[in-house]
Amino acid sequence: MANKLSMLSIRLKTLTIFRGLLKDPVIDKLQELLWLADEGEDIRHTVSSYSAFVARLYLNTPDLSRYIAQLVLNDENFYVKEKACGNEISASVENCLNEELELLQEICQLRSETVRKAMQYHQFLPEWDNSEIDLKGEYMRHLEELPHTGYGIFNKYHTFVIRGDKITPVKYPDSQRLDQLFGYERERSMIIRNTEALMNGRGANNMLLYGDAGTGKSSTIKAVANHFAEDGLRLIEVKKNQLFQIPDIVDEISGTPLKFILFIDDLSFSSNDDNFSALKALLEGSVSTHGDNIAIYATSNRRHLVKETMADRTGDELHVNDTLQETMSLASRFGLTITFGKPDKDEYLYIVKALAKEYDLDMPEDELFMRAEAHALRNNGRSPRVAKQFVELQKAGL
Repeated sequence: MANKLSMLSIRLKTLTIFRGLLKDPVIDKLQELLWLADEGEDIRHTVSSYSAFVARLYLNTPDLSRYIAQLVLNDENFYVKEKACGNEISASVENCLNEELELLQEICQLRSETVRKAMQYHQFLPEWDNSEIDLKGEYMRHLEELPHTGYGIFNKYHTFVIRGDKITPVKYPDSQRLDQLFGYERERSMIIRNTEALMNGRGANNMLLYGDAGTGKSSTIKAVANHFAEDGLRLIEVKKNQLFQIPDIVDEISGTPLKFILFIDDLSFSSNDDNFSALKALLEGSVSTHGDNIAIYATSNRRHLVKETMADRTGDELHVNDTLQETMSLASRFGLTITFGKPDKDEYLYIVKALAKEYDLDMPEDELFMRAEAHALRNNGRSPRVAKQFVELQKAGL
């Protein structure tokens, strides 16, 4: 068994497709341990290296096999990107993949007692677990499921924001579900049908949801995104001041088999806003301009997205009417515009009743409706948000 572990450490350095794994802190500590265990180094140094490796592993899981498998399945390498795009892979690269998966399978099966025996240390040392894992089989299944699972961060998460110039996952996204939304069935069905077109690659429309505050525009988009997440839909929220970054975002995601909603919440512009031109350029033409796997969904409380003043209408520009027409036509550049108006009394009370049932609120209907109407009068009128706040307050006994 002499030199077997140190050779394993050397072989890890040959990783090419999975070379990114060498930057992982657990793998880094493992490489050092495998080398020291066979090379007859000072036992104090070797024991320290062993414990440092196990401590790093324990921060994630005590199971080395499962840890390696997750690293491999989540690795965003050139091979998985080419596979996702449907590109042909050369025989030499395929052979490299097989060799590396076999090496990583050996690592999965490496047992703590094997390392301790090589170290010739007979006092207590912590152990790690090993699961029975067919790493190559799991990876092949992962490749087959790419259209629904994606790779890298898009495999692990389904909601994202832009931080700096990077797409960053949201670890704890809004868990809003479609069955938790009440009212606006017609409006919601239009959004679902458009999203189904996106999922089926039929060229969905860019979409604007506008209407009064608290009517559920943003919640509906998030719920729809959650509903289709397991089918391969991802949501990326883009702030208004990040609109100029969308072309770079599109370049990054257009080659993947997943579908994406670029979500712009609470959209409006002031005059002379540079972001206006950025959005206008994005909306020119059909959604196919930026790929059949991407659609822009925006919400706004304003029908005309550019805030106007009287000075804008009577300014000193020579062709002021052309400018006014341009600003007012921005909303029409969305292929689909859906209005969320304030609910009337009957719809508001229907939402209240449905939410009361959802929250298991036990109250006579007449009393429930009377209190709900009074609450709406005190809180800027009827809306789904007001209805939800009312039911939550009643449930809390406030």
